[in-house]
Amino acid sequence: MPPARSPAAGLRRRKVFLPLVLVLPLILLTLILIFPSRSIPALRDAALRSQQICDYAAGGWVPDSSAESHLRYDHTCKEIFKGWNCIANGKRNGCALLRWRWKPAGCELLPRLDPLRFLERHRNTNIGFVGDSLNRNMFVSLICMLRGVNGEVRKWRPAGADRGFTFLRYNLTLAYHRTNLLVRYGSWSASPNGGPLESLGYKQGHRIDVDIADQTWAEAPSFHDILIFNTGHWWWSSSKFDPIQSPMLFFEKGKPIIPPLLPPQGLDLTLKHMITFVNKAMRPNGLKFFSTQSPRHFEGGDWNEGQRIFLLGQQRHKHRSTLGKPALDEGSGAVYYLQSFERHPHERIQS
Repeated sequence: MPPARSPAAGLRRRKVFLPLVLVLPLILLTLILIFPSRSIPALRDAALRSQQICDYAAGGWVPDSSAESHLRYDHTCKEIFKGWNCIANGKRNGCALLRWRWKPAGCELLPRLDPLRFLERHRNTNIGFVGDSLNRNMFVSLICMLRGVNGEVRKWRPAGADRGFTFLRYNLTLAYHRTNLLVRYGSWSASPNGGPLESLGYKQGHRIDVDIADQTWAEAPSFHDILIFNTGHWWWSSSKFDPIQSPMLFFEKGKPIIPPLLPPQGLDLTLKHMITFVNKAMRPNGLKFFSTQSPRHFEGGDWNEGQRIFLLGQQRHKHRSTLGKPALDEGSGAVYYLQSFERHPHERIQS
């Protein structure tokens, strides 16, 4: 049984892993550093005010020689996935990657996270990370920082989560819900009795139900006070969804969409349905964030194409976190739905 809630509670294994302390979501930093109140409505109001002060998502990485001495945790944190622990695995220049800090454009450097202050300010709160390995890393990073100052935790799996922790002294629960596409999917094979897809020559593939949330997080919006969800990289993974051998076949209301959609169109429709689902299912006064893909940080190709990570002093260009693929440009449906999700925060939060 979970701790009693207060009435005031309002890619592959070879994937190169940046030290988690560098990639904690910028939107979560806003929660940690800016919000002056413990209550969810006050967090909401502070978020709206901060939007007029600084855009924390636009900026760049700047060198910081003192960064290592201020780390809130290191590679010994047991929650870090072993295959992605660069320093523990002896990665060349792994420690050098720690000597960077994010600087928003037009703002001062963000102050460093105070784990005890975070715990105190988020008493009687549930925070959920939903998505692929990017959000898993964000979840792990925050857990490592908080456990460094308070080890009184209970491990459990709230609301179908892959993993979760409750900090008992503060009644603060953090959970990670693993889902690659946000929606339900599984293998599909042609029926001997035929059908719309069979008539087009499809013999096998993956069925993607764009309007049904993956069961791993279906209960998350009604459980968490703060929800950070993402999807992206898996939609472009030919090793997972080969367009010839195992194409993505999209279904809506239990029926195949004809003519079949391409992955970018499928993502558009998925985001439309899932954003609607989150808005309807989220608990009153909850905060909701969609975490976009991280900018590419390789040279000489992508992570599986003989690349290497930018070395210290080379990655000085400014960038902005985006969905990251040519198919998702400013005119894409995915961007439109995300903009709609952000456009009316008062109505969104109170829905």
